Amino acid sequence: MSLVLDAKKGIITEEMKEVARQEGLDPEVIRRGVAGGHIVIPVSPYRKVRLCGIGEGLRTKVNASIGTSSDLVDIDVEIEKARQAELAGADTLMELSTGGDLVEIRRRVVEATSLSVGSVPLYQAFIEAAVRDGAVVHMKEDDLFRITVEQAKAGTNFMAIHTGIN
Repeated sequence: MSLVLDAKKGIITEEMKEVARQEGLDPEVIRRGVAGGHIVIPVSPYRKVRLCGIGEGLRTKVNASIGTSSDLVDIDVEIEKARQAELAGADTLMELSTGGDLVEIRRRVVEATSLSVGSVPLYQAFIEAAVRDGAVVHMKEDDLFRITVEQAKAGTNFMAIHTGIN
């Protein structure tokens, strides 16, 4: 079951109650916001995170972005960035690595923080296509779908999905 489906059925979940407590709001306000698509609560069935609600009528949230590049790949630095972001009060973390072993980097970052972690599956799909076939233009649509599922199962709680229609 998903929070959205529960909310649409009128069910107030423990996650909604916790976000309501954090925000100083009635849980029904959170339920209606989730049901209507105006509030999200990033969760994952694969790991427990510090909950936060994002959306209409809620306090402003801070998202910290971290990630390697092809010029600098140091997993320990990224983990330290994640820890510092959490200590500084960030609400969520965006893992944007484009260099090194992306799966291992994401796994280690996810393990190192209690924050909700987001990702951009397209970055990994581009890199895999370039390595496999010599250029990102050779990426297959199945690559993106496969990587999106893999990243969700790896414990990411939200994603930036870049798409276009031709």
